[in-house]
Amino acid sequence: MGSILIKDTTREEREKIVAESIGNISGSCDGCMAGLADMYQDYIEGKKEIREINMEFKANYESGIEGPEKKSCGYY
Repeated sequence: MGSILIKDTTREEREKIVAESIGNISGSCDGCMAGLADMYQDYIEGKKEIREINMEFKANYESGIEGPEKKSCGYY
């Protein structure tokens, strides 16, 4: 596999990278996987690198700031 940086990929390649990395998002029973795919939309559109998105997610997860409220099995 080559570079996954925005500058080295096309939009179509980035869509494929995200799809292959996440797996079958439609097969998820709790609806969480679709939200995960949305999280990487800025990468697909060429706005943020995957590394930036992952770092932001980790920072929000660890601090609890600006995270979605989880109820039951899905997000509301």
